[in-house]
Amino acid sequence: MEYARLLRQRPVLVLWLARSLSMLADRLYATAVLWSVWAGTGSASLTGLVALLESLPYVVLGVVGRRVVARFSSYGALGAVDALRAGVAVALPFAWSPDARGTAVVLGGVFVLGVLGALFDPNFEALVPGLGRPGQVQSLTGLFDLTSRVARITGHACAGALLLVVTKSQLFTCVGAAFAVSAAALAGLARLLPPPPSAAPAEGGRRPAVSVTALVRERPDIGLAIGVHGALPLCVAATTIGLPALLADGHDTRAGAYGLITAVSGIGALIGNPVAGGLRPRAWLAVCCAAWAVDGLATASMAAARSDLVLGSLCLLSGLAVPVGTVTMRARLGTYPPAERLRLMAVEHTATRVGTVAAILVLPPLVDASPAGAFLTAGTVVALLTGAVGGPALVGSAPKGRGTVPMCGYRRMGATSHDAPSDDVPDFP
Repeated sequence: MEYARLLRQRPVLVLWLARSLSMLADRLYATAVLWSVWAGTGSASLTGLVALLESLPYVVLGVVGRRVVARFSSYGALGAVDALRAGVAVALPFAWSPDARGTAVVLGGVFVLGVLGALFDPNFEALVPGLGRPGQVQSLTGLFDLTSRVARITGHACAGALLLVVTKSQLFTCVGAAFAVSAAALAGLARLLPPPPSAAPAEGGRRPAVSVTALVRERPDIGLAIGVHGALPLCVAATTIGLPALLADGHDTRAGAYGLITAVSGIGALIGNPVAGGLRPRAWLAVCCAAWAVDGLATASMAAARSDLVLGSLCLLSGLAVPVGTVTMRARLGTYPPAERLRLMAVEHTATRVGTVAAILVLPPLVDASPAGAFLTAGTVVALLTGAVGGPALVGSAPKGRGTVPMCGYRRMGATSHDAPSDDVPDFP
């Protein structure tokens, strides 16, 4: 019901539609490119390189490109990014050919789309909390997290279905059209709303520099949460890369069993998200770590599962737990002032992509050696990390730094008292 109330607000609805189309287009093109490269070359290495090139810009821009990312912290700039993505997506199939030159051009296009995605995603997530009152940050974060999860699930399914009835060029035209509509919606929102605070330059025409090191030093619990969240791709990689091998190693090897179990995991995420959107936790770090520990323990337990029913139940439990931790952490980041929020969102994306790249490199050899061992290793690493961080939080001894409420950063950024948070901001410890 809270999500429905939020969607009655025109700016939220427009941004939600833009995000839905942008995410759907993103998943459509990713699936189509992976399939095209595999079908055209038969090379698993090149197919893996596509995934790597898509994630690499997030890492590079997150580490050395924070000023570049900050230049796109407005609805109009994000509309321009999606317009560029539309052009690249439409042009990509015309540059494709099965020879080395065509493959290199497609890989370059994937890298460009990765750069545009790295500019879009953290800025978009930093803008979302500004659409509502401070007390609605958790619900807003949950709503757009749900949008992303639905787009991931439907994007892969739609790409597979469309490839059966349309040509590759027509599919990429559909991708470009989705990006173009998203760009138009964001451009309309830029005219409807005043520029967000993070898009306005400070005195002297320059935005204030934000040091993430200083932010984490002041609130070390934020740094711990981002670090632990960066390890979650280990569990994701285990269930995506290792599940077929685990099923073949003593389970039902039919494709239907694989599809059903992965669908159950997605259903769990869709159920867990509204629960996360309704939470208002005081001990937010403990909630995050408890949820992620459940994900780690469920993944590790899959190694010992002896039936498809047990395996499916563990996937459901994992799917339920992950959104609770992720939405709670991102909602916490959303309570920071705009400039700090953008910087922390960019760091969180960087940590997640670093974890993704590491998982892609580490998990396949483990799966080849022992599918059950890969699940046990991935789940145990995540469970131990969350236990080390979440244990002190549960007993009230987590590091808290000098600050009290993150929104107090408004005064550090020179905002007026009118911009200070209202009384319905959750009193986080």
